[in-house]
Amino acid sequence: MAAAIGVSVPVLRFLLCFVATIPVSFLWRFIPGRVGKNLYAAGSGVILSYLSFGFSSNLHFLVPILLGYASMLLFRAKCGIITFFLGFGYLIGCHVYYMSGDAWKEGGIDATGALMVLTLKVISCAMNYNDGLLKEEDLRESQKKNRLIKLPSLIEYIGYCLCCGSHFAGPVYEMKDYLEWTESKGIWAGPLPSPYLATLRAFIQAAFCMGIYLYLSPNYPLTRFTEPIYQEWGFWKRLNYQFMAGFSARWKYYFIWSISEASIIISGLGFSGWKDSKPRWDRAKNVDIAGVEFAKSSAELPLVWNIQVSTWLRHYVYDRLVQKGKRPGFFQLLATQTVSAVWHGLYPGYIIFFVQSALMIAGSKVIYRWQQAVPPTKSFLKSVLTFSNFAYTVLVLNYSCVGFMVLSLRETLASYGSVYYIGTVIPIVLLILGSVIKPSRPLKSKARKEQ
Repeated sequence: MAAAIGVSVPVLRFLLCFVATIPVSFLWRFIPGRVGKNLYAAGSGVILSYLSFGFSSNLHFLVPILLGYASMLLFRAKCGIITFFLGFGYLIGCHVYYMSGDAWKEGGIDATGALMVLTLKVISCAMNYNDGLLKEEDLRESQKKNRLIKLPSLIEYIGYCLCCGSHFAGPVYEMKDYLEWTESKGIWAGPLPSPYLATLRAFIQAAFCMGIYLYLSPNYPLTRFTEPIYQEWGFWKRLNYQFMAGFSARWKYYFIWSISEASIIISGLGFSGWKDSKPRWDRAKNVDIAGVEFAKSSAELPLVWNIQVSTWLRHYVYDRLVQKGKRPGFFQLLATQTVSAVWHGLYPGYIIFFVQSALMIAGSKVIYRWQQAVPPTKSFLKSVLTFSNFAYTVLVLNYSCVGFMVLSLRETLASYGSVYYIGTVIPIVLLILGSVIKPSRPLKSKARKEQ
């Protein structure tokens, strides 16, 4: 079976356990009592981890779980920053020791990916418990919503961390939401809408994405970037290959996130309230496929790609680096992208990709400012700038993501150099032009705020 779908046996074992999170999460609905639900969430997560990665995986998971809980128990006033550095420190150590990126490229798999999700969970929990000490008027809206006044019990905490295998690929969710879900409080109080149609939609989407990936990926192997034939191609063919390699690889992530979305939805945790008398199930939504592929601006990408991790980075890194009364700038953006790069791993390709992402977003914002400064009477010029931002996003995204896929410095620079670093040069040129050509701000800045 593994050979039939072109994966290794360890990856197949993981995929089977990953898909099994859907029925496991479904059974959670029938577990009685708050304690029983927490025990089931924790126990099922432990078993799925063991079946997927082996016994040692749970030992690795136990380290950040216990470090985070100990910091909340003993050093509440500083538990957020303590857990941040301890959690990331342990994750970085595992990244260096296992060098998982090489294993993933060769068809292997280990628990490091799940540890990445777990690290974000323990950090957010500790920071929210830390926020519980602060005055409400000093907090942002997200902090007010998610802060924890009372320390969760150890079984609640472990259940939150490993819930039904949700640590495999996310999504990242808040401890406060998990507690209200298990206690049938907040939006989970009273009768809940049926999750089955939304689950089916996510599952069908996952199957479609896997089909697209299996069809495209054999035609665009990453090894081609270092093969002589690639260097013999002309500029446009090399650029097109980069586009297709990135486009093909994204369907793998769409599949993974669609399965995790189905799992969270069917458990009930994915419910996020009502809108126009219709239930919303976007708490587990981690990607908007059309939003990624047809993004009008690079600044839209964090809102539609790896959505829950992007939200985590905004709430726990970006926003917290902005001093009160001051506006965020390129430093906050670059620092956030650097944290994201380190979270993924210490491969040069990751670091380069996320620095590239910061440049890409900053350059897109320059085009957007010009676009917003165009008066309504010049609709053609506005349309040209709108299309330019879209084309810019497609070009720079697919150029940049090669580094994320090949990982090594040599292959990253070789692929970038093969197209004359076009995806690096254009954002830098835009930033320079943006500092010279400064259009007057429009009266209405609502659209800008969305950027």
